[in-house]
Amino acid sequence: MFTQSEENYLKAIFHLQQEVEGGVSTSGLSEKLKTKAASVTEMLKRLAGKKLVDYQKYYGVQLTDKGMQHALLIVRKHRLWEYFLVECLNFNWDEVHEVAEQLEHIRSPKLVEELDLFLGRPQYDPHGDPIPDTNGKLPKSPNKRLSQLQKGERGICKGFNDTSSSFLQFLAKQEIGLGTNLEVLNIESFDESMTVLIDKKEIPLSKTATDNIYVED
Repeated sequence: MFTQSEENYLKAIFHLQQEVEGGVSTSGLSEKLKTKAASVTEMLKRLAGKKLVDYQKYYGVQLTDKGMQHALLIVRKHRLWEYFLVECLNFNWDEVHEVAEQLEHIRSPKLVEELDLFLGRPQYDPHGDPIPDTNGKLPKSPNKRLSQLQKGERGICKGFNDTSSSFLQFLAKQEIGLGTNLEVLNIESFDESMTVLIDKKEIPLSKTATDNIYVED
C-alpha cells in the first residue's frame, strides 16, 4: 500500500519523464507539485527505500520497473475516470481533472476493471491522452504539434499538451476539440502565430496555443 502523497509523486515523475531525457530534477518536481525542494528530497528518499525510484543527488530521479508499473496504474485510473465523467455524467472536459485526482486513489482492482469494461475499453481520455491497458501498455500517442505545420497544410486535432482548465476553456471558445479539422492559412514571421481555418471560420492562434495542440495528418 502507498499513501496518496506517494502516488502523486509517482504520477508526477511519470509525466515529467515523458518530457525530459535522463533523470527528473527535484526542482522540476517541486514546481509541478508546488511543494518545497526539501520536501521533495525527503519523499524521493522514501520512494527509493521502497524500490519505486532510482534517486541520485544531482542526477535526478527515474521510476524503477516497480515504480513505473504503479504509476501507470494511477494514470490508467485517472484517465478512465475522466472518460466516465465526461461520457456518462455530462461533465465538461475542463471540469474533470480535479475530480479524477480524487478518484484515482481508489484501490479496488475489480472496480477499475469493471469501469474499463463498462466504458467499452476506451484507448484515449477526453483530452486525447492514451489510457494504459490492464498490462500498462499505452496506445500510440500523437506527437506532432500544430505549430509544426506549414502554410497550406491540414491536420486533425488529436490531443493537447496543456490540459489546464484555462486552456481547455479557451479551446472550447474557439470550437477546437478532438477530431477538429484545421487548415493553416497564415503564419506570422514576427511571432509565429497562426491563422487557421475551422469550419469556414478564420481563427487566430498564438504560438503558445499551437505548441499545445497535437495533430495528425
